[in-house]
Amino acid sequence: MTENKKIIGHIGLGHWGKNILRNLIELGVLHTACDVTESVVDGFREQYPEAAFTTSFDEILANPEIKGVSIATPAVTHFECAKRALLAGKDVFVEKPLSLAVEEGEELVALAEKEGRVLMVGHILQYHTAVIMLKHLIDSGELGEIRYIYSNRLNMGKLRTEEDVLWSFAPHDISVILMLMGESPLEVSTVGGSYVTEGLYDTTMTLLRFSAGVKGHIFVSWLNPFKEQKLIVVGSLAMAVFDDICVDKLVIYRHAVEWTGGAVPVAKKADREVVELEKSEPLKEEMRHFLNCMKTRKPPTTDGKEGLNVLRVLTAQG
Repeated sequence: MTENKKIIGHIGLGHWGKNILRNLIELGVLHTACDVTESVVDGFREQYPEAAFTTSFDEILANPEIKGVSIATPAVTHFECAKRALLAGKDVFVEKPLSLAVEEGEELVALAEKEGRVLMVGHILQYHTAVIMLKHLIDSGELGEIRYIYSNRLNMGKLRTEEDVLWSFAPHDISVILMLMGESPLEVSTVGGSYVTEGLYDTTMTLLRFSAGVKGHIFVSWLNPFKEQKLIVVGSLAMAVFDDICVDKLVIYRHAVEWTGGAVPVAKKADREVVELEKSEPLKEEMRHFLNCMKTRKPPTTDGKEGLNVLRVLTAQG
């Protein structure tokens, strides 16, 4: 398999699906793209006249030239679409979340193993150079002993009626935090508020407790006056900030606490240190990873089991 061989069928051309489409075309691997809305398909035919489009998912599943399927449909359809693709003998990339129920996620993981198929979940931040470097800083001991880790993902954003903000925003941060910690939390609890659509949370706070006393939280909201996407790791030697909307994506603060007279803690602040990073598009790196796993048959970094771990946190009530 090479990157210029057209072996991927893509379904879903909405808000995020169009970005996957662009990357698959740029990588030279798109065979056919699909959306159920004819007018949407017509618009993309004009934008990408060199690409093939259809409104039939069955057409993609039945085509033997298509070896893998990428899925960016509404979350409520992820399970059905991924299951059908696996049963059709396709490797599958499915956007987050893997499904909306743990039992469905377990079924998909078992089915992928039974059929010998690649199952990858779209937890894009694990392919971000800043997050990869942050993991290195933690594992190398650069930050010292990890004490607290938390994230804020806030915006006056696109409100949804089919899923709440926890399922829309938090999977990114849950995935990253579990990866950085190298384990699943011992305890999870989530509280939220519903203000726009009855029964759907517009803001949530998820509290996490890990082994060795490490704690953290994930705060998400689409009713916020400004956009913020920060993940902060507090260590005994330094603190690291991953800010995905700033030019400087990863910054280290080597703040310290000194005890005056052995009794009074005094904060000693240090200048910020910008971590130099290679420039790359996380989504393109994610798609490249999927293609490489199709070629090597190695499990993806964000495979079905990883997606299932995230799903368990999302569904935990604490």
